[in-house]
Order: sequence, then structure tokens, then C-alpha cells
Amino acid sequence: MVRATEPICRTHLIGLWQAALAGLCASLSAGAACATAPPSAADLDRMPIEDLARIEVSSVSKTYEPLSDAAAAIYVITHEDIVRSGATSLPDLLRLAPNLQVAQVNASTFAVTARGFNGAAADKLLVLVDGRSVYTPFVNGVYWDAQDVVPEDIERIEVISGPGATLWGANAVNGVINIITRKAADTQGGFVEVGGGDRTGHAALRYGGRIGGSLAWRAYVDGSDFAASRAATGASADDAWRHRQGGFRLDWTPGQDQVTLQGDVYAGIEGQPQGNPDDHVSGHNLLARWTRPLGDKGTVQVQAYYDYLQRHTPGEFTETLRTYDLEAQHNFDLGARQQIVWGAGFRAMADDFAIVPGNPSNPLTQFFDPEKRTLNQGDLFAQDTVTLTPAVKLVVGLKLEDDAYSSVEPLPTLRLSWRIDPANLVWAAVSRAVRAPSRLDRDFNEVSGPIRVLTGGRFIREQLIAYDLGYRAQPTPRLSFSLSAYYNDYQDLRSFELTPVTVLPAIIENRMEGETYGVEAWAAWQVLDWWRLSAGAEWMHEDLRFRPGASGLGGIEIAGDDPKYQAQLQSMMNLGHHVNFGLDVRGVGPLPAPASPAYVEADARLAWAVNDTVEISLRGDNLFNPHHLEFGSGASNVQLGATGVESERSWYLATRLRF
Repeated sequence: MVRATEPICRTHLIGLWQAALAGLCASLSAGAACATAPPSAADLDRMPIEDLARIEVSSVSKTYEPLSDAAAAIYVITHEDIVRSGATSLPDLLRLAPNLQVAQVNASTFAVTARGFNGAAADKLLVLVDGRSVYTPFVNGVYWDAQDVVPEDIERIEVISGPGATLWGANAVNGVINIITRKAADTQGGFVEVGGGDRTGHAALRYGGRIGGSLAWRAYVDGSDFAASRAATGASADDAWRHRQGGFRLDWTPGQDQVTLQGDVYAGIEGQPQGNPDDHVSGHNLLARWTRPLGDKGTVQVQAYYDYLQRHTPGEFTETLRTYDLEAQHNFDLGARQQIVWGAGFRAMADDFAIVPGNPSNPLTQFFDPEKRTLNQGDLFAQDTVTLTPAVKLVVGLKLEDDAYSSVEPLPTLRLSWRIDPANLVWAAVSRAVRAPSRLDRDFNEVSGPIRVLTGGRFIREQLIAYDLGYRAQPTPRLSFSLSAYYNDYQDLRSFELTPVTVLPAIIENRMEGETYGVEAWAAWQVLDWWRLSAGAEWMHEDLRFRPGASGLGGIEIAGDDPKYQAQLQSMMNLGHHVNFGLDVRGVGPLPAPASPAYVEADARLAWAVNDTVEISLRGDNLFNPHHLEFGSGASNVQLGATGVESERSWYLATRLRF
């Protein structure tokens, strides 16, 4: 056991636990997309609404299908949306999806989720970059400050709200984000972006070429600097940070085979309040994928990747995570009515969380037992899409997944879709998903002198049974919309329980449960040839509670912090003379705990294509208010990162050069 001068990881995900534990002590003292390759991307900037509906997506069934046929609540952020937004970070790009909740916690930390349970440690949303899972077993969440992709190189982002565990596994509970980058053949030549403003500086350089007729490649470097946030007092939050990244992609097509090799390396430095030493984050990854068509026997694909991540807070802790992943998949038709995808995977995650000794006079001692652990996870999955009639399809799927902390979990799904006519689709689904235990759930311990205050070890998986009903329509070639409703039944949610008789230690268990239900809707309307409007809204009700006899420590707010409603309106205009203008207005309801008031904000971008090579743009963020709070204040016991940080009005001027 080692000592720490203060709760470890002040501005990162362990802050969730330390704040909850502080509340506990106070209470006690008082009392990868793995799929076959799609066709080449079309020029989305010239595509009408009716063609956008034909975009092929892979996240729903791990095989490519038109968006209009997908039996799920899926929203696609297209390449056009990404480029015209002018956003330079992934969380800001994800604000374009109406079925996600995105809130800025501090300069480098974001809370991102779907259908509730939000926080910087949100653990019910699976995020993939080209089929590579980017969640960490530390909390089963995502370090957003370690994720960076050059926006120009993103083909699309597929956002599913609702469980995807049958194909993607544990932690795909409330949704899946699948970030798909462009093929090297689609990024030939050079691209440079240089931009700066009062709060952000960004530069990217990418160049692509060919070797012979079958090998395309690209390489890039990318860097961003972000100014410190504004604290609620008006002073600086001292959380400025910078991120540097480089990488490559090779696409080789020997014969009918497709081989992809890609990788990234990155490093970042994040400022800390009160003069504390900077945090450091670094890592690298390498992914290889091979796809071979088998004629009338379908397609086989094998993917493997290695991912290394290190986070270092001087004087507190160093976390090192090495992930090794291998997956094989086979897609084929069985007769004229059945499309089958099946496969298996194995993942090993070697995690080392070393806490650095601090001030010996501090009685607080925190540690992981064991400090090092290798978490092995295996799975076997199969899904059958059956054409019952020309208009009705039934999808039956099952994944069996075995992880280091739980027994084998069955993760089934049943989906039914009815194509009423070419313009109308009705679908329904029922699915089971689980959130596997994390290192913090099972291995974290805290003692004060000789007294053990908190321990894990009893936590099991959280589970969800989800019911979805949806309707997707395109009543005219210029108008399309999607409407979905859901009811989610959660069991065995995380709680902190007192030990009978002795009271301490508190034990991390599963004695919270409840339901959520809500409605999501979005639409796109090509008002005129030069003007497109998109709108989205969602409403959600949460009814969470502790089981009889539970201690109720920390209250139900330990599950997350969510608005009841949010809405957005996006406008894209081509104004002629190579000028386009985009406006994004969003409104978010109040958050209960940590408390945040409702707000309405707007982002806008004006761009001028000087010629086929050069574009100049000006972007403004948070235009309605000088500053606003998005995720809580310092008064809450589950606040993450720097307390009371507010998002500010800002501007960003950029130049893009293609050659």
C-alpha cells in the first residue's frame, strides 16, 4: 500500500470515485468496424436527400446495408457534415449527432453518452475507430483527450443509440459510436490545415500516394492547442492542454483481397489547477485487417490490433495499458432468404496502475489489489437476417462473451423490420446487454490508517433489457425523418453499500435498479437546391432507485447526470461564388446533479473556396452567451475534473490547402 497527498487523478476518471468516497466519508462521520468494404464514397456535397438515405452503414449488422433499411436508431454524421462543421476535436464533431449527449467538463475532458448515465466516466457507450475499441478497462469508459482523428480523413461516423452488444460485446449498452476513416485511395495528394483563434490552435498535414497500381498510402501529422477554461469565479481553471499525433494508413489490393495496415502515435500534456504538475498522456496503436471474397461462399475477414496507452500524474499515479485483440468474421448467404454473419474474437488487456507514494503525513491510502492485472476476454457471435417476405425481415443474433470478472454472458437480440413501401420502414427490437466490471469496480481499495474505508470484489455485471420501436420515412425526395421510442429496464446497477454490523468498509455492489424511457427524432429537409436543414430532438425520463435494504450512499446521482430533453437545428447553405455558411443551434435541458442550468447555444461557420485548392473559413462557437456551464459545479459530490469550468464564446480562423 502507498500513500497519496490527495485523491488520485484529480482531473481524470478516478475523480468520480474520489468524490463519491469523499461523500461517503462525510456521511459516515456524520452517520473496429469489422465488415466487408463498402463501395467508393460519393461526393456527398452534391448528393440530394434521397441519395443520402442510400449511404451504406455497417454498425447495425456488421455487413453493409442501406441506411434506409437499418433496423436501429442510427444517425450518420457524413464526411460533408464533418468537413463543413470546421470542428477540430472528436467530441465537438459528435455534437452533430442528435442522439448523443455531449457536455464539456473541462478543457480536455468531455462527458459523452447515449440514452443517459452521462459523466466523464460514462461506461455504457462503446466507441470504435476503424474497428479498434478505445475504451479502457480502468472504468470501461473513454479517454476523449487521447482520441484524435484528422476530420478531413473521416469517411463517416455511425452513431447507434440503443444496445449493440450482440455484435460488439459488453459495454455496448446504451449505444455504439463507430468512427470510420477514408481509404488511402480516397486521400491522394496533399492536405494542409492551419488555424488559430482566441482559444484554439490547430495544424494538420497529410499526404497520400501510390506504389504501383495496387498499394495506396497516406501519412499525417496533427497538433492542437487548447486554452485554459474559465472557472465559475471568472479566474482561469489552469487546465490548458496540447496534443500531438502522427500516423499512416496503407491499403493494398492484391487480386481480390483487401489488406489494410494503419497506426498512430500521440502525446499530450494537460495543465492542472493550483500549480500542480502537468498530466501526461501518450500512446500508439497498430491495426491490420485482411478481407477475402469467397465467391458464392461469402466473405471472410480477419482483424488484429495492438494498442498502448499511458497516463502519468506526477506524484500520484501512472497507468499503463496494453491491449491485444484478434477477431475473425465470416459473412455468407444461406439460400435465397438468409444472410448470416458469424465470428469469434479474443482480447487481452494488460493493465498496470501504479500509485506513487505521496505525503507520509496524509492518512489516506489508496491502491489496487492487484496492482497489475491481465484481463482476458473471449467471444463467439452469430446473427441471421431472414427474409420472411419481400417486405418483412427478421434478425436473430446471439453473442456469448466471457471476461475476466464474469462468467459467460449471453447477449441476444431480436429485430423485426417491415418495409411498408419504398419510402416507409417500421422496425422493432428487444435486446440484452451488460456492462462488465471495471478495475475500479473490483480491484480498488482505500484505507485510513488501520481502517479499510472502501473495497471492491463483489461487483458483478450491470444488465439491461431494452425494447425499441422505430419508424423511418422519406415522404418526398427532399425530406426524410426518423422516429424511435425506447424502454430500458436496468438491473444490478452500481452502488456503495455499508458492511453489516461493522459499517466499514463500504463495498462496491449492485443494488440500484430502474427504468428509462424516451423518444428520439431527427429529420433532414432539402429546402432549396442550395439550402439544407436538419433537426433533431430527444426526451428521456429516468426512474432509478435503490433496492430495499440498500445503503443509498451518494444518492442515485452516482449513476450519471442527464438532461430530460435536448434539441438542435442545423442549417447548411451554399451562397454562391464558392461561399457556404453553416449554423448549428442547440438547446439542452437542466442537469440535476451536478446541477447545471438549461442553455441554448449556437455555432456558425462561413467558408470561402478561393479556388479548387484553397479554402478560408471563420468559425464561431457558443455565440449566444459569453460563457455557460455544461456539466455541473463544484458543489456536487460527483463533479469531475476542474470544478465549475464553463464553456466560452470563441472564434477560429482557418486555411485549408489541397494539392
